[in-house]
Amino acid sequence: MKKHVKILSPCGILGYGFPEESFVSGMNDNPDAIVVDAGSTDAGPHKLGAGTSIVSRTACKKDLTYMLLAGHEKDIPVIIGSAGGSGAEIHVNWTLEIINEIIEENNLHGKKMAVIWADIPYEIIKRQLIEEKIIPLGSSVPPLELDVLEETNGVVAQMGAEPIIEALSQGAKIIVCGRAYDPAPFAAVGIYNGFDPAYAYHLGKVLECGALSSEPGTTKDCMMGVLYEDGFEVYPTNPERKCTPVSVAAHTFYEKDHPFLLKGPGIILDLEACDFIQVSEGRVKVTGSKLSVTPQYQIKLEGARCVAYRTFVIAGIRDPLLIEQIKTVEEEVSNSVKKQFKEVATDDYEINFYNYGIDGVMGELEPVKTYGHEVGVLFEVVAKTQELATVLCSSVRSTFMHYGYKGRKSTAGNLAFPFAPSDVNFGAVYAFSVYHLMETEDGIQLFPIEYREV
Repeated sequence: MKKHVKILSPCGILGYGFPEESFVSGMNDNPDAIVVDAGSTDAGPHKLGAGTSIVSRTACKKDLTYMLLAGHEKDIPVIIGSAGGSGAEIHVNWTLEIINEIIEENNLHGKKMAVIWADIPYEIIKRQLIEEKIIPLGSSVPPLELDVLEETNGVVAQMGAEPIIEALSQGAKIIVCGRAYDPAPFAAVGIYNGFDPAYAYHLGKVLECGALSSEPGTTKDCMMGVLYEDGFEVYPTNPERKCTPVSVAAHTFYEKDHPFLLKGPGIILDLEACDFIQVSEGRVKVTGSKLSVTPQYQIKLEGARCVAYRTFVIAGIRDPLLIEQIKTVEEEVSNSVKKQFKEVATDDYEINFYNYGIDGVMGELEPVKTYGHEVGVLFEVVAKTQELATVLCSSVRSTFMHYGYKGRKSTAGNLAFPFAPSDVNFGAVYAFSVYHLMETEDGIQLFPIEYREV
């Protein structure tokens, strides 16, 4: 067993970018693997439902070129988690096209590639649903229904470290994962090399966002993680950033529904007894992480379906009289449009207003009740069809533009538009239709691995 294993995390999401100097510095430190997370559900269900990527193709290719060239030169694994952003087949294939391009352009032949698919067949989900082996993830998620499943544009599941470890054991040097539990690709490297899964997973939790756990924090820079038998260390490869016990601890405890328990596929990570120690300037060591295996292995299912279509308008308001009564005017405009289109069922659309400068971010939860001298208004119509959304939004805009509110002195118009045309047809609106936990026998069964010779 090695005395330590080094893992380089270039950035928080593949395509976010990183300084070349930071990456070169990291590679000069001789990592044992380059691992990057490429996706998340943070941006909502649209990318999964629409089959689009989180980042541009150009940005993804730029990052991957650095990584694949360096991995080839050092003969170390390059691992990509949640390829293409959401990790479905369409996203994985998008990533593979870019990888193949880079390989051909740079003659990077002779390496073994593993593709780990995360798409779950409907038949399996239906069977598990009938056997009551699928539960909602959280109290706000309704039970999964078969008709909702049928409307879903494919379902992926978050893989744990197990299939990635299997790919490493088969000598794969490029591993492209479908949807993966964010820390899993990092944890796989440590577990494969014989290190404590608790430290491996905890290190993955810190590394998956790049240098976000440093000061100043960012997802667009490199972070090195070093696994030891008794803990792990992290440090940024950019000398302008530093890790502190507070910065690493703060990142450890973000994005969790429990203060110190972190649940993943088949595991629960217990971080209550962790120590965060400054071992040198910019470098922190973590000890005390614990891990237990769950009695039943569960994987998180993710799926999205199209629920509506959206058209929106952005405008500015500077009249203090209108700003003072903006909520009343918006309600009256909405009612006016509903009367104009009374033949359209109100269940077929929604009219929404977001007043930036008043409560556009927090809505009714906004505690500060002061109004600025100008307000940005975003109003949207979400409807059954794109045509209906566009028609109604046009009516909302024109009604609002010339609405006669109390005290108005000018009839020229109430709104200032930054763009022409003002109305933007956004397209399909997606919602998570599958956000559930499903029982499975183990962490490998539902994640087939395809090996390719580069």
